[in-house]
Amino acid sequence: MLPCVCWLQPILVLLSSVFWTRGENCPATCQCPDPHTVNCNGRGLTRLPEEIPLDVRRLLLADNWIPHIPSDFLVLYSDLVYLDLRNNSLSYIEPGTLSTTSRLVFLDLGSNNLTEIPTGTFGESRSLIKLRLGNNPYLSMVSEDAFLGLTSLRELELERNALSSLKVGALSQLPSLRVVRLEGNPWVCNCNFASLFEWLIKNIHKLPNGVEGMECSLPMDGRRVSLTQLTKDSFRECQATLTLTDLLIIIFSGISVSVVAIMTSFFLASTVHCFQRWSKGTKGDEEDSEE
Repeated sequence: MLPCVCWLQPILVLLSSVFWTRGENCPATCQCPDPHTVNCNGRGLTRLPEEIPLDVRRLLLADNWIPHIPSDFLVLYSDLVYLDLRNNSLSYIEPGTLSTTSRLVFLDLGSNNLTEIPTGTFGESRSLIKLRLGNNPYLSMVSEDAFLGLTSLRELELERNALSSLKVGALSQLPSLRVVRLEGNPWVCNCNFASLFEWLIKNIHKLPNGVEGMECSLPMDGRRVSLTQLTKDSFRECQATLTLTDLLIIIFSGISVSVVAIMTSFFLASTVHCFQRWSKGTKGDEEDSEE
């Protein structure tokens, strides 16, 4: 028995060292308080660290200068559930970059330099529960389908960005949404904002502070007013505003009516002309018979 144990000992040591290294292989500039957490907060990083353990679950990269995330970055980290990238220099996220992991639950992209959230940014990350996108001072556009497929998302933060408008579809496509933050944006009180205002009133229970602290500027003079001073009647004039579809219907209807009118006039004129010729022919025949 003893010779067998001695023979297996090197193999057991090798296997244990492999499994230990997989969890303990911490990047040189970071800290790893446990085998599944990598903490690189505030390390002055200008790019993603190398040699991140493949079994990492919590990756903390806040307060650095990281400008870009490779589109294939998350392919190998299938166990990642918590990713903190707040307060970096990210200006753009390639569509699909964040959809390669199926277990991501928490994602913080706040306090960056993002300018837009296009369709496909998050793919269909069905496990994502909390998404932070606040404090991006240049974020002025969120696609209507930006959050399509995030069926488990409960908390969405879009506060203190540069949003002047937001399509209601971007929010109504989130069936599990419980909390949304939209305060601190330069909203404009025009007809594009009317549908969002109606959604906010209907879902005011999802706003942590209601519409308190939310303002919008009047399109005429730029004066900012609190949303608490507005009602649905404030956008009454927008109900009479014609959409592009309405205009196309009106134009098509007008053309159709014109064509029908022309054809009717032509038919009537032809009928009258034929009747006149028939009348003249009948009168001529009567005169000939009398002679």
